[in-house]
Amino acid sequence: MRLTRTSDLWWKNAVVYCLDVETYQDGNGDGIGDFAGLTQRIDHLVRLGVTCVWLMPFYPTRERDDGYDITDFYGVDPRLGTLGDFTEFVRTARDRGIRVIADLVVNHTSEEHPWFKDARSGRDSTHRDWYVWKDQPPPDGPQGVVFPDAEDSLWEYDKGSGQYYLHRFYKQQPDLNVTHPEVRDEITRIMGFWTELGLSGFRVDAVPFLLETDGQSDAKELPDPHEYLADLRAFLGRRNGESVLLGEVNLPYDATARFFGDPSSDRGDELTMCFDFIAMQRMYLSMARHDARPLAAALRERPEPPRDAHWATFVRNHDELTLDKLSDDERAEVFASFGPDKDMQLYDRGLRRRLPPMVDGDRRRVELAYSLLFTLPGTPVLFYGEELGMGENLAAQGRQAVRTPMQWTPQKAAGFSTADPATFPNPLVDGAFSPQKINVYEQSRDPASLLSRMRLFIERYRETPELAWGDYRLLTTGQDAVLAHVCRAGDGTVLAVHNFADRPHTVRLELTDAEPGGRMTDLLDEAHTGLKADEDGMFHVDLPPYGYRWLRVGTPADDPESIVPR
Repeated sequence: MRLTRTSDLWWKNAVVYCLDVETYQDGNGDGIGDFAGLTQRIDHLVRLGVTCVWLMPFYPTRERDDGYDITDFYGVDPRLGTLGDFTEFVRTARDRGIRVIADLVVNHTSEEHPWFKDARSGRDSTHRDWYVWKDQPPPDGPQGVVFPDAEDSLWEYDKGSGQYYLHRFYKQQPDLNVTHPEVRDEITRIMGFWTELGLSGFRVDAVPFLLETDGQSDAKELPDPHEYLADLRAFLGRRNGESVLLGEVNLPYDATARFFGDPSSDRGDELTMCFDFIAMQRMYLSMARHDARPLAAALRERPEPPRDAHWATFVRNHDELTLDKLSDDERAEVFASFGPDKDMQLYDRGLRRRLPPMVDGDRRRVELAYSLLFTLPGTPVLFYGEELGMGENLAAQGRQAVRTPMQWTPQKAAGFSTADPATFPNPLVDGAFSPQKINVYEQSRDPASLLSRMRLFIERYRETPELAWGDYRLLTTGQDAVLAHVCRAGDGTVLAVHNFADRPHTVRLELTDAEPGGRMTDLLDEAHTGLKADEDGMFHVDLPPYGYRWLRVGTPADDPESIVPR
């Protein structure tokens, strides 16, 4: 049995920060972000409190899918720098106490990848079986297509070889045949290569598609895909015991939980973490309704992960804000509240917007969402610019609306580059959320800014082990608009209370481990005198509209080892 050191579980209370190198900071003045520029900005991440950077694809690409159409899994796109620049960034980040993970995109390649060029050169070519081919495709039509605005089938005819190849994404991204032993060996080599260069793991792109075998005629004869995922986890553990696999698994809870590992075991042996897409979508439904019950229901339904696994929580990711797990009526409610214009929606399942414009810049509602991010059980994941309250630019195509250049200063080019903004990968945000209004320089100097509040959230989250390591329980509040939960670890208990309504609420809460006369202290407001239990051991918590409180009951354990599971 593999023994897990507590140092290997760094991800249990990590703060993960996702960024795209090409839109973060330009270091050489050509208008495109690069690793040299990212390294120059590392201290911003240190001051924010980030402990792990997740890099979106930085590999050589034809730029048909924002870097996800990869032509070489062992290199750095020349626009972004060199392997030396990459390793310098990883080394600098590690010196600052920040680990680095990167996207692992191995469910498909670019059609310009040498493997596919060889595969389509003839049916007897070396790499032919590295992809999935059929003489005649199934009559599936557009069913299962990831990008229905651009593709109407999973299969594309290749004139050169006279067969159809499988592509669940764009036709320029042929799917790899992950059941082929040589493909599996190549994937482990890719992981081993980047681990040797300093990565602490990978965010695994589109995991269900990676393991899908339905497009293959001998699917029933193929090895169990979950065994393969366990093999990848074991390989990574042998290379570096602290490494993680963070999985993009947007499925119902019971299906997602299977990707942690064998449900009959209490130890996770597949993905280290899975994104909690269900709770994220229900949070937006709760915000639209001013009603905490949809989110509370999701938290009650959510399975407990194994000991060596964790949920990852987020307010939005780098794609469209997917709402596909809501019902049609529920999704229509969220659209009506936060994205009523058709141009704000994408694929009829999500929004290509960031949160602040969705709530018309209401700072209270923005803070409410991020207070939830850092108090709900799971590892918090931020998308770059969220710490500032950046907006989107709907003039950009599709998902690019939320992948605009980072806003460092109020200058015309936002401090992102010295080049003409017309040369930037995506256009800058304009209007109320432009760099002139939203930027790091000014918010860093304003103790009342959103950036200052986010720094406080992260600092208190890192100081409060109960939030990361503890068991949690929802409390009865008597108010539909109010969500309250406690997290317990060792001798410590923390209470978090959130009001989704646009009017104040007072809730009366009972904590079974609070004695009459006990006290609670406010973790976010040092000036607050705290709360005292009444003679029945009940606490009365006052909340303003969209208000929230982080309250400690008693004192934390003196011995940190008593908080961390062994």
